[in-house]
Amino acid sequence: MLNFNTITAIFVVLLIALIGIHIFYGFSYYIFGILIAVYAVALAYGSYNVRSNFYIKTISSAKTNRKQIAISFDDGPATAYTPEILKVLKEHNVQAAFFCIGKKIRENEVLLKQVHEEGHIIGNHSYSHDLWFDLFSSRKMTEDIRMMSDAMQKVIGLKPKLFRPPYGVTNPNLKKAIQKENYISVGWNIRSMDTVIKDTRKLLAKVTGSLKPGAVVLFHDTSKSTLDILSGFIQHAREKGYEIVRLDKLLNLEPYA
Repeated sequence: MLNFNTITAIFVVLLIALIGIHIFYGFSYYIFGILIAVYAVALAYGSYNVRSNFYIKTISSAKTNRKQIAISFDDGPATAYTPEILKVLKEHNVQAAFFCIGKKIRENEVLLKQVHEEGHIIGNHSYSHDLWFDLFSSRKMTEDIRMMSDAMQKVIGLKPKLFRPPYGVTNPNLKKAIQKENYISVGWNIRSMDTVIKDTRKLLAKVTGSLKPGAVVLFHDTSKSTLDILSGFIQHAREKGYEIVRLDKLLNLEPYA
């Protein structure tokens, strides 16, 4: 699979070759523009496709034929919907993964403890989840990720091992930060789009129609739409023969350092 290093090496080789050809034979400068544009598109694709493994290996599903899936939630803990989502999960005896934002922990410490005590795992989703997080320097990213880890440790005494990139965006700076802090990057292969799709029938149809063995489903415990369909999704998945297992068990990963 093509990654950042391979694409960059190919770009440099082609650029040098074009410069040489231009010196000896000459041609339109538009060719250089086309090469640079193609390179930029490749970088953008790699950055915004969390499953591409373009900059860093990101585990987004399990390679299995067994009908097992995992449910994950981003952006909590939140008083608005996390408690109700926890109630639904408990009613259906389902354990999930919650990738939490560090700055939300201070005002929701009891809720974070509840997530942990009810058997769910907690991952790092950055401290700030800043809109410009992907433009941070590697040092600033490292500090941000570490702050979330520290906030979580103070509450439940555990340091997360799993990290989910904010917005699913990766780049060389984030790679350095993740590796420095010894995290495992975790993505998804079914994105519910529950922050965009408000029609619960469409949302439920989207996620149930995408089910496949080894899938990691991305929801948000800040979304009312997710709360509204969660019970139906769990029931549908089980009716189709799927077992819902905890993320770390599906991917065979240690959730804590």
